[in-house]
Order: sequence, then C-alpha cells, then structure tokens
Amino acid sequence: MSDKMPQTPPFPTMYGSNGYNKNLYKAKEEDYEGLYYHDNNLVSGSLEALIEHLVPTVSYYPDRTYIFTFLLSSRLFIHPYELMSKVCHLCVDQQRLTDPQADKVQEKIAPKILQLLTEWTETFPYDFRDERMMKSLKELTHRLSTGDEAVQQMTQTLIRKLTTLSQYEEALAKINSSVTDRLTVLKTKPQSIQRDILTICSDPFTLAQQLTHIELERLSYIGPEEFIQALVQKDPLDNDKRCFSDHKKASNLEAYVEWFNRLSYLVATEICMPVKKKHRARVIEFFIDVARECFNIGNFNSLMAIITGMNMSPVSRLKKTWSKVKTAKFDILEHQMDPSSNFYNYRTALRGATQRSITAHSSREKIVIPFFSLLIKDIYFLNEGCASRLPNGQVNFEKFWELAKQVMEFMTWKKVECPFDRDRKILQYLLTAPVFSEDALYLASYESEGPENNMEKDRWKSLRCVCDLILQGC
Repeated sequence: MSDKMPQTPPFPTMYGSNGYNKNLYKAKEEDYEGLYYHDNNLVSGSLEALIEHLVPTVSYYPDRTYIFTFLLSSRLFIHPYELMSKVCHLCVDQQRLTDPQADKVQEKIAPKILQLLTEWTETFPYDFRDERMMKSLKELTHRLSTGDEAVQQMTQTLIRKLTTLSQYEEALAKINSSVTDRLTVLKTKPQSIQRDILTICSDPFTLAQQLTHIELERLSYIGPEEFIQALVQKDPLDNDKRCFSDHKKASNLEAYVEWFNRLSYLVATEICMPVKKKHRARVIEFFIDVARECFNIGNFNSLMAIITGMNMSPVSRLKKTWSKVKTAKFDILEHQMDPSSNFYNYRTALRGATQRSITAHSSREKIVIPFFSLLIKDIYFLNEGCASRLPNGQVNFEKFWELAKQVMEFMTWKKVECPFDRDRKILQYLLTAPVFSEDALYLASYESEGPENNMEKDRWKSLRCVCDLILQGC
C-alpha cells in the first residue's frame, strides 16, 4: 500500500527553518473555501475546513506533516473523539462508503482512509484509550473493504502499544509505592549497614549510563499530545467552550517531571546523609563527575537535576564540606546550564548535540535528552504568546506549525534506544532508594554543620521537635 500513497520526507526533515513544510501546497482545491495560504503555506482556516482537509479523496491524500500538526493541535479546540466522529462522517458522506454502486470509488479511497487511520493510531495511540475512539475506529474500519489483514495489523499494533503503556504505568505505581521516607530508615537501621550511592556504584560513567536508561525509557512513553493537553488543562484558550477539561491527564509527562525532582532530592540526600565531612566532599565530587559524563552523553535532563540537587540550600550551606571539594569542573557545568540570556549556553550545547545526533554513526551519538522543564516552558510560552484564533475567528495554523515543530523534534529524540547495558541493582537504587524531604534535608545539614545564625538555630530547633514527634509515632 505504501508505494501507492503520496510520500513525504521523514519527520526530522519535514520542517524548514521557519517551521513551515515547503512541500505543503494546495493539492486538494486551488482556492478551497475556508483555507488561507501565504507563499504556498497554509496559515489559517475554519475548524470545519481544516477537518475536511484532513480527509482523503480519490485524488488527494493529506501531507504527512499536516496530519501530524492538525491531530496534535486540534485538541486545543475539539476533543479527539469528537474529531474522530466528524472524520468518520466525512468519510462516509463524501466518499460514499454506504453506496453499494460506488465499488470503484471505494476501491481507490478505502486504502487512503486506512492509511490516515494507521497514521493516527501509530502517532497518537493514547487517544484510543477512550472507548468512544475505539468504537468509531471499529465502525469505520468495518466499512472499509480493504481486506481484513491490513485492518487487523493496524488494530493489533494499537492494542500492543496500549497494553505496553498499561504495564509501564503499573510498574511506575509499584515503584512509587515501594519508596519510603529516608528519615524513617535512618532511625530504624544503624548508619553502618545503610547503603549509599558509592556502595552501589563508584564509577561516574556507569551511573550516567544508568541515568540515561531511566531518562530514555520515561521519554519514550510520553505521547506528543500530552504537551498540548497540559496546555489545555492549565489555560483553555480564548475561553472556547469546546475546550475540554475531562481529557486524560498528561500522566507520563508528569511522571517524567517527578523523576527530575526525585533525582535532585536523591543527590541532595546522598550529600547530606554522611556524618563525616570527607565522605560528603567525596560524594559531591562523584556527582560532579556523573554530571560531566551526562553532559558528554547528551543527557541534559539528568545533568540539570544533579546541578539542582547540589544547589539546594541544605547542600550549598555546607561551606566546610565545599571547601574540601575541587569545584572547577562544577563551575564549568554550571556555566553550561546558566539560565541567563534564556539559557543561551545550554541551547547552544543542545544544538550541537542535535547536530551530532543527525549525523551520528553510532547509537551513542544519537542520544539527545533535553532539559525537559525548559522544553515545556518553551511550548507553554509559544502557546501563550500566540492567539489560537485570529480576529476573524479563523484557526491560527501558523501557531500550529510552530507547536508541531517543537514537539516533532522531541519525537525524534524519544525514539532513540539506549545503547548501554542495564545494571538492575543500580537502576533499582536510583528509582527506589529513600530520599529526604526538604525539612529532613535541612535537619541533616544542620546536624553535619551547625546553624550559623539565629534564624538557622530557630529552624533547627523546630525541625528537631517535629522529628521527635514523628519518631514517637513510628
């Protein structure tokens, strides 16, 4: 089937420097009512016209970039199940699938409709967790006389993806439920028999590799639509009544952000936990080396999480400990992730890693793991900075192109398979080792290096009282 379908370039090369696809032209009708173009680029249109532009005809198949862009961003205005319903009706009405005399038309159009559905199920499989979506999909495929094999293959692939997602979510829930508070562990086990990161892994490169495993696995489960759904949840655009609030949460995206926070707190915990100053300094130097290896790999998210953990107040106040640390390497890393000039240094390094990935000769060179919170922030401000509707009520498709360009780059990065060997023991520790809460971090920090002023003394006293009460209740 694929050799008969109009082909477009692979996703990474779809967009030009300005975010538009130079291959997208008015293939359906030169002056199609409701769609507006500038320099051969679709820039706006009514929602209904854009939906019609998605549906194939005998002589037309939508450009692949258009399919991705519209399916991604249309959810700012319409729920996917509503869109699917409209697509089904258009397929039935316009392509006359219900007309028994239209065998020749159906023979030409059915494979194209099936390809559209296949692209939808492959790129946005999570939409089909909604029973209404699955119902519409089954009804439409039942009408297609393209042969059961192609439909069955599409359905089986979709079900396999959804099953894998459910298993991943169950595994995450199991990991989260097994994590206990470090403070409780400290009081129930003598310090001498407790594990720390250096007893689990003393090689910075190995730890950076295992962190990359976790990052790439969690990235791989984030659906492109989750970025847009996060925007819809926070601020439905233009007070459009059709914006939906009952959509599936961006749960995989949220889980990834939680992982960043966990890693930051794990780093701070590992530094604040040792009693001896020399040991604390060794842990700091170890994490500096891990962060440097993450940078070399292209794992910017773990790098930033480690830097964040080391910059937490309970850690940064340990002046005697830091005096024993050779900080030159840390200063370089902080410079790379400096937030000034809108993270200019980081963005330059990211472009370098992206270019390396494009021309890569090995799987190791393909790894690009962005500083995720900044990626979300960029998409959020793009959304906030551009109206979704123009003053004439048309959908601002230029904005859709820009959103798609940002998300598609992420889609390329998340498909990379981790080339490093897995170490189950290290992974288990990174994911489940108990971490201190913020208060417990401060308490451990004051225990290591006493309060320096009255405010710190008051806080220390207060924290010790709370700690005693908690332990009495254990």
